[in-house]
Amino acid sequence: MKYIQLTKEQLEELHKEFATFLASQQIDVKEWSAIKENKPEVADEEINIFSDLVWEDVLTKASYIEHFSKTSINLFYCTEGVMQRIMIKSNNPNLDLSSQEGIQVLLNHPKSGQFEFFKGAKKYSKERNLEIFDLILKGASVNKEGTLYQNFEKIVNQ
Repeated sequence: MKYIQLTKEQLEELHKEFATFLASQQIDVKEWSAIKENKPEVADEEINIFSDLVWEDVLTKASYIEHFSKTSINLFYCTEGVMQRIMIKSNNPNLDLSSQEGIQVLLNHPKSGQFEFFKGAKKYSKERNLEIFDLILKGASVNKEGTLYQNFEKIVNQ
């Protein structure tokens, strides 16, 4: 398995897609029930294959990744060959950048001296989707619009 198995909740949300996947394998509802009961290892393998397909699709479409902690924000823009990063570090120990309040202070006063900005880029050291997946495993999340990255890129480039 390339990534990790989807959770039971994720599989339930993707019920229709999973049914379509099973149908493409010529497995109908009755057969799937029998496989789950009599050959749980085969059922697990089918779920693993489906999970990898879902992860691959999500990661391929992902361009903006965000990771928030109390003292910093890491914003990533993932292009085909390069991952660009903007890191925002808080110099105010009383400000929590993982909270809505902390983000609002940052948005309202980015040049106040409470924050340091760093920008960099690197080529992928392994497959692009695996690097994005590693970030997700470390607590980052995909952001479809990339609004924060774009806003702070303007600030950093001034």
